[in-house]
Amino acid sequence: MHPSTFINKAVITEEAPHFVPEHRFADFLIDDSLKQAIVAKGYKDPTPIQDRAIPHILRGADVVGVANTGTGKTGAFLIPLIHKLLLNRNDRVLIMVPTRELALQIADEFNGFAKNMQLYTTVCVGGASIGAQIAGLRRRPHVVIGTPGRLKDLLERKVLVLSAFKIAVLDEADRMLDMGFINDMRKILALLPTPRHTLFFSATISNEIEKLIGEFLHEPVRIKVATREIAAGIDQDIVRVPQGGDKLTILHDLLVKPGFDKVLIFGRTKHGVEKLSKKLIERGFKAESIHGNKTQGKRQKALDLFKRDHVQVLVATDVAARGLDISGVSHVINYDLPATREDYVHRIGRTGRAGKSGKALTFVE
Repeated sequence: MHPSTFINKAVITEEAPHFVPEHRFADFLIDDSLKQAIVAKGYKDPTPIQDRAIPHILRGADVVGVANTGTGKTGAFLIPLIHKLLLNRNDRVLIMVPTRELALQIADEFNGFAKNMQLYTTVCVGGASIGAQIAGLRRRPHVVIGTPGRLKDLLERKVLVLSAFKIAVLDEADRMLDMGFINDMRKILALLPTPRHTLFFSATISNEIEKLIGEFLHEPVRIKVATREIAAGIDQDIVRVPQGGDKLTILHDLLVKPGFDKVLIFGRTKHGVEKLSKKLIERGFKAESIHGNKTQGKRQKALDLFKRDHVQVLVATDVAARGLDISGVSHVINYDLPATREDYVHRIGRTGRAGKSGKALTFVE
């Protein structure tokens, strides 16, 4: 990609277009205890994807939702599905996601909505104890949230039986496709009972995703939420590294500047990310790292420390670019160039969220 790709000044407008929902949460035909939980979580008006999708999911229609991360799509499927579980506690829901972090994030959201409702979930992901997950499945949770590889493993061990799972959700379907999970996704979906209620959420719909939709969804309602590819409030620029220049020193000089309070740095490789994190710690920065070689426990600890502002810097591979809702990221720095335009968009989308401004910097050598 040409360096000009990474330069774009934030657009500051006096009047931003304001979405007016057709519904309020109080209007939805859902259990009163769920309405109270929504209020307790601080939700006010539905987001566009919630406003459009919840009524269709409540009436049992299959739904294809095209929406980016950060548009409220987790609530769009959890709210109506929790209502369905309250109506019939014998139903079971399977939620497939591409990454461990997104699985845990959805579980946290579920537990927030379903507090004191005696509804239970088990997260089944790689990098964590399979024994604990098997024990969780034996308690017959209402919702199983997992990554395709671990779900397939549990199915082969015959500890996950899908006969009771009449509701299935694929979240970030395009990302699962990119990560090579297409065959696992297809096998798992084929094992679910019919008829069933199936929901697909994806930022983009490729030909391969269309094939899955044709195979496994019945006359789905298609909902597309118009969102900017890149939020208008993200100021994008490049950091030129002169020939023979020291990238680490340039990064150091940036991180000590005022305003670099909560910085997400992206590197290309697992080894490179870990090495950079350690070098920053040696230089006195509070830093953590997230990559595929870390155990799930260490990844979650690093993410929690960053979310709670206990560390200034989180260095990550592209595993952190999607599906993670981290509030207040002041800067995203592409220390290594992204492989594709799509990767770039997802990386810098971690800043400038919820109407706030953000800064994205890309190192160009």
